[in-house]
This record gives sequence, C-alpha cells and structure tokens, in this order.
Amino acid sequence: MSTSPTPSQQETKGAIELTLAMVLSGTIGIFVVESGASPFNVVFFRCLFGALALGLYCLVRGFFKNHGFTPKKLGLAALGGVFIVFNWAFLFQSYETTSISVATVVYHTQPFYVVLLGALLFKDRLTADKLGWLAVAFVGLVLVAGVSLSDLRSGSAYLTGLGYALLAALFYGFSTVITKRVTGVRPHLVALVQVLLGIPLLLPFADFGEASNLGGGWAWLAGLGLIHTCLMYVLMYSAYQKLPTPKIAVLAFVYPVVAMVCDWAVYGHHVSLLQALGIPLIVAASLGNNLGWRILPRRSTAPAPAELRVPRRTTTAGNNR
Repeated sequence: MSTSPTPSQQETKGAIELTLAMVLSGTIGIFVVESGASPFNVVFFRCLFGALALGLYCLVRGFFKNHGFTPKKLGLAALGGVFIVFNWAFLFQSYETTSISVATVVYHTQPFYVVLLGALLFKDRLTADKLGWLAVAFVGLVLVAGVSLSDLRSGSAYLTGLGYALLAALFYGFSTVITKRVTGVRPHLVALVQVLLGIPLLLPFADFGEASNLGGGWAWLAGLGLIHTCLMYVLMYSAYQKLPTPKIAVLAFVYPVVAMVCDWAVYGHHVSLLQALGIPLIVAASLGNNLGWRILPRRSTAPAPAELRVPRRTTTAGNNR
C-alpha cells in the first residue's frame, strides 16, 4: 500500500531539487570558459544540444499532447526566446572581460529590471518600497563593479564587460516579463521553443571554423546543453511546483555563491573587500523585493488620544440633508 508524500516531504524534495539546480547554474561559467569557444558559438551549441535533450524529455513525458499553445502564446514564447538567447551571449561575453564572480553578481540585479519593465510595459504597480530596494541594489552594484577612474577615462575592456553583464540582465528581464504572459503551457515546452529558436537565430553568428578545432571543448559544450539546459530546467520547474515563493527567492542565491566559489577555486579570482561589501546589499535588495519586505516605516494608524477626539454629533430625522 503506497502513501502519497506529505506537503512537508514535497517541500523538502522541492528544496533539494532547486538547490541542485542552483548549484548546477553556478558551474555554468566553468563550462563556458573551459569549452574554449566564443560566446556566440557557446550559445549556439548550448541551444542545439539543449533542444535535443529537452525535446526528448518532453516526448517521453508526453508533454506534446494537449500542449496548450495558441498562435499568440507561441509568438510570445518565441519573442521571449530572442531575449533569453542573447542574454546568454552577453553574459558569456562578460565572463571574458571581467570574471565569473563579478559578472554573475552584476547579472543578479535582473529582478529589478523585471520590476521596472513590468511597470513601464504593463503598468504594474511600482511601490515606494520597490523603489527603495532598487536604490539599495544600485549602491551594491556600484560597489561590486569596482570601477576605477582609470577605467572610466580609458573605456577599458573591464568596463565593457560590466556593460555586457548589465545588458544580459536587461534582456533576461525582457524575457521574463514576456514569458510570464504565456499561461496554460508547461514551462518545459516554453524553454524548448526558446532553445529551438536560438539555433537559426544564432546560425549567422556561429563560427564553424573555430568549432572544428575545439577538441575536448565539445564535452563542455555538450554539458551546457544536457546538464545546464535540460537537467537544470527539469529540476528547477519541478521545484517551483513544490515550493512557496519565499523559499524560491532565498535558494536562488545558491547560484551566485557557487559561481563565486568556483571562480576562486578554479581560476583564483576573488572580489576585493570593497566589492564584497556590495554583495550583501544586492542580496538583501533582491530578497526584499521578492518577499515584499518593507524598507519604509509604516504610517502609524493608532487612534488619537481620547481628549483629542471630536465628539460625533448625533443626528436626528429633522436635520438630515
């Protein structure tokens, strides 16, 4: 006699799944760098291998039956795919000129682009608290960026890399606000549409001459498709169904922590003390935004003292107006 798992057991399983997904996400930078491929080649082959793996998974699970797509939903998924594919390309480009650590932390300002774009494009309510957390995140971003006066004067490659990370975050924001409008469709199928779209979209940018000389780099590229696109998404979407929003928001920060540890352990990169001061600001701002924390004090709603209250005048039928 089998018993179904309790809500607590389901939540525990979801937490394990999301933690694993975020750990995998934190290793993406190593796979990108070790592949030896250019950013556009990395994204092209990630889409190719990822589409094959995700397509097979969806086929085995029977997701193509009653898929829920309409022409409008398919168009929105494809448009979101344009932004998600170029988001990857810009992020991977940022790795080359900054570091995995800095690029990942700067990229993690993406929730605020989602807030701002939602307000601009869909008239979502932008509260004073959200603006406050946005200001906190901006201060953290300035500290993490660690831009010097010489960088500003010379327009260094490092500064360009920061721009790529911010552009990647912006494109992720566009993809998120668009994809959120695709309802009634399994997220695995939405992701499959997006990586399928990436193949013809990036074909003009792919350098097959470079690809022919990658050697062992092919294993890293295949890993990006099979592990970081198929397996990671399957774990992530499964976890989202089991977890409340607060836990999802907190566990999302496993990703940048793992990325920073990997960058230090493998490449010896580490952030400065000043940059480290900015990281908790971005973390706190992102959590505050996602969890609805108040940054401004509530207005007091306590009743006025009895001696200050104006007595209510009794009303009679004769003086009603």
